[in-house]
Amino acid sequence: MLAGGCDSPVRSGWSIGEPMFVPRTAHGAYVFDERGRRFVDYVMAYGPLLFGHTHSALTTGLDELVRDGFVWGATHVEEVRLAERIRGYLPSMQRLRFVTTGSEAAMSAVRVARAFTKRDLVLKFAGNYHGHFDLALLDAGASAQTSDARRSGIPDGVMRDVAVARYNDLDSVDALLRDREGTLAAILVEPICANMGYVAPLPGFIEGLRERCDRFGALLVFDEVITWLRLGVCGAQGRLGVAPDLTVVGKIMGGGAPIAAFGGREDVMAVLAPDGGVFTGGTHAGNPFCVGMAHRVLDLLETHPEYYTQMSALAKRLAEDIRTIFAERGLPYAVVQHESIVDFKFRAGEPNRNYDDARAADKGLHATYYRAMLERGVLLPPSQNEVMFLSTAHTIEDIDETLTAIAQALSA
Repeated sequence: MLAGGCDSPVRSGWSIGEPMFVPRTAHGAYVFDERGRRFVDYVMAYGPLLFGHTHSALTTGLDELVRDGFVWGATHVEEVRLAERIRGYLPSMQRLRFVTTGSEAAMSAVRVARAFTKRDLVLKFAGNYHGHFDLALLDAGASAQTSDARRSGIPDGVMRDVAVARYNDLDSVDALLRDREGTLAAILVEPICANMGYVAPLPGFIEGLRERCDRFGALLVFDEVITWLRLGVCGAQGRLGVAPDLTVVGKIMGGGAPIAAFGGREDVMAVLAPDGGVFTGGTHAGNPFCVGMAHRVLDLLETHPEYYTQMSALAKRLAEDIRTIFAERGLPYAVVQHESIVDFKFRAGEPNRNYDDARAADKGLHATYYRAMLERGVLLPPSQNEVMFLSTAHTIEDIDETLTAIAQALSA
C-alpha cells in the first residue's frame, strides 16, 4: 500500500477535498481514466510535457537508447555534449552537473552557494517551490503548503538559516536582511513563478535581487525547473535579461524523464569535488537513457521552432475567450497568459503579485470548478496553486471544447 495512497500529495486531491484522479493511459493532449473516458489534459505532468503524451519523436526506438545500457555509473560523451548544448542556450551555466530531480538540483545549488560564500543564510520567497528538501519547504508553493515546520520534520537549525520574503517586494527583502547582509549566502528565487499560480516579476524586482547579491557578496540562484524550455530555449533569464550566478533546471529537458541539472559560474562550480571539497553525486546522474531523451527534446525544438508560436497562439486564444466568458457574467477574475501557460484564480482584482494574493483566492469555489470541469471532460491540476499547461498536441478543437466546458461549469 502507498503511504497516503499516493507518491506525491497533490495527486491525492487533498488540497481541494476531491477524490484522486486515476489515469489508465494517455496520448497526445488526452488522458483516459480506468473506464476509458477521455479528458483534455492541462496538467501535462505539471509542465514538462511540451509535446503532449507519448510524442513519437520521444517514444519511437527507445531500444536504441538502452541497447548499450541505461545506467553506467560513468561519465560519457553524450553527457558532455548535452552540457554543451545547455550552455549554448543558458550561457550563465558555464559549468553544470546533472542530477535526477529538481529537488536534488536545488538542494545542490544551495550547498554550492554556501560553500562558495562560506555563509549560511539563504533568502527565498513565500509561494516559490524548490522541491522537498528541508529549506525549500518553508512557506512553499505548489502542493507543499508547509505551515508547521516542526510537525513537518524540519529542524530548528534549518529555520534559523533561512529567511522567507514576499515575492515582488524588495522592501520585504531589505527588512529581512537588515543587519544580516554579511551572512547571506544566496537568494533563491523562481524568476517567473508558476507554483502559486502564474506570477510575473514586477519591473525592477529581479534586477533588485541581482543588485543586492552583488552588493552583499551573495549569489543569485534561479530555479528554472518550470520556466526553462516552457518559456523558450533561453528560459526566464533570457527573457528578463538578468544573469544568475547559479541556475536549476529539471525534467522538462528530458520530456518528463527523470533528469535535472544545476550549474553556473565556473569559479562557483569549482567548489565541487573532485576540484573542491563539496560532494554531490548519484549513480543515475547523467545516465545515458535520460541524456538521450534530453537530446531528443532539444532536437525536436531545434527542428520545429514554430512549436512555441503554435502553443502561444492556442494559449492566447484560450485566455482571451476565458476573459470574454468572465466579462459576460460580470466575474472580476484576472486571466494571465504567457507562452503556453494560462492561469486565473477565484480572487477579484488584478493578477497575483505574491503568495498573499494567491492564498486569498476562494478554495471552495476552485474545488467546485475543478469538479465541474472534470465532469465535462477537462482535467485541471487538483490544486489552485498550479497553472494550466498547453502542449503542441493541443488543438483548436480542444480549446473550443474547454471553453464550452468553462461556460457550462460557471453557469452551473
